[in-house]
Formats: sequence, structure tokens, C-alpha cells
Amino acid sequence: MFAMTGLTQVTSKACTTLALANGLSFPVATLAKSGKMAPVMLGSLLLGGAKYGFRDYLQVVAIIGGTAIVSMDKSKSGTANSIAGVFFIIVSLICDGLTGGVQKRLKAEAAEMGKVPKSYDFMFWTNLFMCITAAVVATGLGQFPTGVAYCVQNPVILIKIIKFCICSAVGQSFIFYTIATFDPLVCTTVTTTRKIFSVLLSIFLKGHSISMRGWSGIFLATLGILSDMHKKTTHKKKPTSPLASSNL
Repeated sequence: MFAMTGLTQVTSKACTTLALANGLSFPVATLAKSGKMAPVMLGSLLLGGAKYGFRDYLQVVAIIGGTAIVSMDKSKSGTANSIAGVFFIIVSLICDGLTGGVQKRLKAEAAEMGKVPKSYDFMFWTNLFMCITAAVVATGLGQFPTGVAYCVQNPVILIKIIKFCICSAVGQSFIFYTIATFDPLVCTTVTTTRKIFSVLLSIFLKGHSISMRGWSGIFLATLGILSDMHKKTTHKKKPTSPLASSNL
């Protein structure tokens, strides 16, 4: 299952890059990835055996809708989007859903065996199989040796890549902690809604402006986040409920 999550996760990243390389505009790609909570929820339902209530669906719609409105307000582009670009972004979203579903199922089956995967268990094994998959594909396409040669010829790029990897590893520590402790959908909610907080920071710290449509998107997404927080807080006050225990 760790191999499966590594394969689907690195494929998702590759397809997002391929979508942009094949003519999909950045705003459209951003909008599509903002809605990945939906495929992650679907994957958790089909593969992970998760159960969600009507309120959960409304929260996801509010967060996706609000984030999409903010993205459309910030990004205006007249670039045409190719069929290949749209195809790759759809494949990327499908892989996101598969990753979330398999992670949910992995946690459930591990619990039945009396084992609890820790955050760095998820992080190490997922990244190991991502690395193996990427190395095999890159070698098969003949891109691995050329990539190494380019880094050797341009040491400045190599230093930046190393810095990027360190920052990514630190950031992933928090992401995999969320997956191991809570739920893949919770993690996707966090990574999706960070766009809202980035916009708010840019407004208050850098003096950027935003239209009424943008503020309506922020309000809608915030409403979904607050509803989710209220639900989890309510469940914490009812430890005897089996549903509450499973959601925590």
C-alpha cells in the first residue's frame, strides 16, 4: 500500500507538470487542484471505507467553492487550454483520490493488526517509493543522466534544489503528521485552505487589494472551515460516541 501511495502521489505531481507543459494555463491548473478534496473524499469512500455525513459534503463544497472564487479573482488569463493539458490535470486529480483512499485503507488495516503507522513511517515509505518510481521512469525516458549532467554543469541550480528539498522535507513532516494523526481528507483540507490564508496575508502585510467577489470566496471557504472545526470540537466533547472516536 505504501508503494501504491508513492506511485499515485508522484504520478499526480508529474501529471500536473505535464498539464502545464502541454498548454494548460496556470489559473486553470490551480483551480483544478483546489478542488482535489472531492476526489480525495471519493477515494476514501471507495477504497478506504470512509463514511461522511451531509454536513461533511457541504463543508467540502464550501471550501472548494470559496477557494475557486478567490483563485478566479486573483488570476485572469486568456490563454487557451489544450486537450492534452486538461487530460493530464484530470489524471492528476484521479491519482490524488487514489492516494487518499489507499492511505485511509492502510490506516484501517494497520489498526486491525494492532499497529499504528507513525507520521515518519508514512513519510519515509511514501517518499521512498516516490523516489523509486521517479528514478525508474526518468531512466526509462533517458532524462535521468541528462538531468544529472545539467546539475553538474550548473552548480547554482543544484544548491537551490538542495535548499528546496530541505524546505520540502520540513513541510512534509507536518503534512504526514496530519495524515497519520487525523485523516487524508483533513490534510487535503489544510493544504487547500492555505491558499485563503496566503491571500489574507498578502492583503494585510503587503497591501494587496481584493474585489468583493474575492471577499465572498474567502467568506464561503472560512464558513466551511469553521463548520468543520465546530464539528470536531463537538465530537471531542462526546468520547462515548463510536462515530466521534472514528472521526478523531
